Amino acid sequence: MPHFTVVPVEDNGQSNYDSLEGINWVDYRDTGQGYPGHGDTVSSDGHGNHKEDSPFLSSNESAAKRDDFYDKNLALFEEELDIRPKVSSLLSKLVNYTNITQGAKEHEEAESADASRRKSPNMGTLMGVYLPCLQNIFGVILFLRLTWIVGTAGVVQSFLIVLMCCSCTMLTAISMSAIATNGVVPAGGAYFMISRSLGPEFGGAVGLCFYLGTTFAAAMYILGAVEIFLKYLVPQAEIFHSTDEHGGDSAMLNNMRVYGSICLSLMALVVFVGVKYVNKFASFFLACVIISIVSIYAGAVKSIFHPPEFPICMLGNRTLVRDLFDVCGKTVVNGNTTEHSRLWYNFCNSANSSGHCDDEYFIENNVTEIPGIPGLASGIIKENMWGNYFEKGQILEKANLPSDNRHGLMENFYMYVSADIATSFTVLVGIFFPSATGIMAGSNRSGDLRDAQKSIPVGTILAITTTSGLVFSVVLFGACIEGVVLRDKYGDTVKKNLVVGTLSWPSPLVIVIGSFFSTVGAGLQSLTGAPRLLQAIAKDNIIPFLRVFGHSKANGEPTWALLLTTGIAGLGIFIASLDMVAPILSMFFLMCYLFVNLACAVQTLLRTPNWRPRFKYYHWTLSFLGMSMCLALMFISSWYYAIVAMGIAGMIYKYIEYQGAEKEWGDGIRGLSLSAARYSLLRLEAGPPHTKNWRPQLLVLLKLDEDLHVKYPRMLTFASQLKAGKGLTIVGSVIQGNFLDTYGETQAAEQTIKNMMEIERVKGFCQVVVASKVREGIGHLIQSCGLGGMKHNTVVMGWPYGWRQSEDPRAWKTFINTVRCTTAAHLALMVPKNVSFYPSNHERFTDGHIDVWWIVHDGGMLMLLPFLLKQHKVWRKCKMRIFTVAQMDDNSIQMKKDLATFLYQLRIEAEVEVVEMHDSDISAYTYERTLMMEQRSQMLRQMRLSTAEREREPQLVKDRHSMIRMGSLYSDEEEDVCEPVAEKIQMTWTKEKYHADRRNRTNAPENFRELISLKPDQSNVRRMHTAVKLNEVIVNRSHEARLVLLNMPGPPRNAEGDENYMEFLEVLTEGLERVLLVRGGGREVITIYS
Repeated sequence: MPHFTVVPVEDNGQSNYDSLEGINWVDYRDTGQGYPGHGDTVSSDGHGNHKEDSPFLSSNESAAKRDDFYDKNLALFEEELDIRPKVSSLLSKLVNYTNITQGAKEHEEAESADASRRKSPNMGTLMGVYLPCLQNIFGVILFLRLTWIVGTAGVVQSFLIVLMCCSCTMLTAISMSAIATNGVVPAGGAYFMISRSLGPEFGGAVGLCFYLGTTFAAAMYILGAVEIFLKYLVPQAEIFHSTDEHGGDSAMLNNMRVYGSICLSLMALVVFVGVKYVNKFASFFLACVIISIVSIYAGAVKSIFHPPEFPICMLGNRTLVRDLFDVCGKTVVNGNTTEHSRLWYNFCNSANSSGHCDDEYFIENNVTEIPGIPGLASGIIKENMWGNYFEKGQILEKANLPSDNRHGLMENFYMYVSADIATSFTVLVGIFFPSATGIMAGSNRSGDLRDAQKSIPVGTILAITTTSGLVFSVVLFGACIEGVVLRDKYGDTVKKNLVVGTLSWPSPLVIVIGSFFSTVGAGLQSLTGAPRLLQAIAKDNIIPFLRVFGHSKANGEPTWALLLTTGIAGLGIFIASLDMVAPILSMFFLMCYLFVNLACAVQTLLRTPNWRPRFKYYHWTLSFLGMSMCLALMFISSWYYAIVAMGIAGMIYKYIEYQGAEKEWGDGIRGLSLSAARYSLLRLEAGPPHTKNWRPQLLVLLKLDEDLHVKYPRMLTFASQLKAGKGLTIVGSVIQGNFLDTYGETQAAEQTIKNMMEIERVKGFCQVVVASKVREGIGHLIQSCGLGGMKHNTVVMGWPYGWRQSEDPRAWKTFINTVRCTTAAHLALMVPKNVSFYPSNHERFTDGHIDVWWIVHDGGMLMLLPFLLKQHKVWRKCKMRIFTVAQMDDNSIQMKKDLATFLYQLRIEAEVEVVEMHDSDISAYTYERTLMMEQRSQMLRQMRLSTAEREREPQLVKDRHSMIRMGSLYSDEEEDVCEPVAEKIQMTWTKEKYHADRRNRTNAPENFRELISLKPDQSNVRRMHTAVKLNEVIVNRSHEARLVLLNMPGPPRNAEGDENYMEFLEVLTEGLERVLLVRGGGREVITIYS
């Protein structure tokens, strides 16, 4: 059975400012010591009186005016007037105002769930990566546009274009190889790598853009295949025919739309049946590509000895469409007679051989025939070395042929070969770049690879190395083919033959057929990769409306994703122009490559522990170089397309950030954020913020009920309206108890507060602490919340409602203790009274006023807070009024002018009023109110010390430990928590304790008589007088105000007057619906300077 002895303890009578219960701190004002880390703001006069280091305040005048501190109308503030001067004193020194210088878990689970019904990936490097990359690189651009690019840009600039694009893709492939070998790469390829490296927002945005690019690439390859089919294989298959000589373009576009849709449907059907059939076709398609490439180089070698015969017909220096006539001449010899040729009839439109020809250019210029393929040894490369760009509709001309520049007839324009689009270096870059985008073809099918970490880097880099022969192809074309033939996009000069086919051996059909199957194969590869990319994005569940596309067939084929891909590719088909689709693809692919390089660079520079790629041949400088090249190529090819693509990616990023599911993938952006946060915090440590940068960084102290629910959620509403998402907000609460026993409750309380913060749109952090006493926990929060320079400078605390009705003093003692703690820590304090009446975020005040009662200067907090509140839509239409108090010796008219000038310099719009408070005698009401206050305090003190309460104390201790109870911010145990006691407690009394108890029993009637005859203390009477007079004035002027802001008097330095202090605050704020009591933190927070 426990046994303890109660012995008398000597009371030192210490009740000064330093003896706060439960808080260990030093008040430097009482010792004359400088406050550490706050020297810029507060100084000491050597006598324990702090003063702000401000030009408003003069220490020399403080002693002279000390008698003014005890003005009856400001008695509530008299103990702090040395550091918080009267407004009249401040305004009188406005002329001297100066600024104060402040010195992959979800994905794996989904994969395992589907493992039972999915086929096992079994594709190797050759079939899974190398061949798809080759088919995409040796695709439509190589066969249909590379010769045209060489002829238009010249060998030098074409070489530069190819080198830029290939360098960009090689650097990207190196970065991609490093990422791909840094862990398992499931389905999704490029998307998976970017999202796991840069986070779901970047991954989703770039992944969707890359998906759209891959889908439009399928459309581009299909359009290329249809162009080959209709122009070079079966021209008779055209459904739409032009009705005149100038309507061929629209008819061709309609033909491409029809045949493109048919081809797209057939390809989608093949992909729907299964990817294995695409792989079976891949070998055949690759064979066609290889045969075509060999045929081109064989023809180039053959041209040295025997160039192929493809003569082109020139009228003057203009190039003619060769298939519109048979003989390249104005006349033909038919037997012994000379007759006009078909060419003459086409230009002169006359059946009469002796008729007059109206086309002057045709009459004055000779018709000549030159070889279209001079051969490798002809030296034609000198003429093709430099570019020759054209405007749309400009006729192709050969510079070194003689010409008489007469005007020809417009109706004969169709006889000439002309440029169908305006060309420039940037346009050619945008058109060519899709041919280099094949490097992602293998990574897009990473879900079907046996070992993606090995296959992706090896296959991709080998494919790029193999296709680097494109650089030699540029030189080859420029050295073998006539310039006007190279600039002829559709082969009109060589009788509608594919230009690159004219160089091939043994026949142009080899190239035509090979390029057709090559483009078909590339289209199949794109239709295979794009749905898998979309399926991977949908399965990650970061974009809610894409969830349906995550479903697949029993064999794993993404059916719904394939349908959407087919539909989007159909839109590209309806564009029907290869040259218009290609730049769009370039933007999307370049953006993807940019972020692949960024991901590798970020991971390398951050040196995260998980960054351990098996591929060792990478460096962050290469990644940054690749990223810079991607960005440059985007704006070189098309600056407006680049802006649109970035805008689309940005919108997707913000949508995922706002609507998407929260994912923690250990991405590099999170690591980058941590590094940036560390750097910023270290920078903030350099010194306190300048006055211009000061804003309230809030610590909101919340009260929780027994069910761990937020008791006053409008505290958070007020914080959100004040902060509007800017700066720091920390929401703190205290749970009473032992941390080991209440860890679960702590987590639940933290989650509850976070949910409420989300509802009230408070952007900030939550901190819940466990302490044996609530006021100790509040002290811990005030001292330790924040990190480094990112700490709170303002505390928001609720009012202890019902403190008068409760005999328990713990509520208001905790409140006052918190006020003292904030003062000691030099923090600002805001106490919203009647917070339940504060507006919600959905309310709007269409009129009304925010009234500021500026009684003492508190660093400018009272002016700054209404300005910040008016930034929020709830308070935006409220007008601001500032009231200040003038005493008998103040010039109220001059004060009003000075205050108006001060507000003008602060750029704050507000009405200014000066309220004169004349000295008046203390009323009987004030005297009676003070007497009642002191009688109540004395009575409660005697009740707490009564014998009955002392005898019940052991049982109360037992009862308190018999249940689990949650502490609140405004209730605390007076005594330390002790271990539970047994049912019967034996108490040993000393002799002195026994006599003291008997004296207390005997003196009870005497104490009651003293209570009746009690006379109020004169200092309390003066304070009550101030509270009553100020309240009368405030209620008279501001009873209809939407919000009243008021200087909050500081607690008395003598702790014995704490209960009276609460009464003074109640009297001061009586009759007001919404009140915000404000105390400054001991520094200036607003400035007139820019």
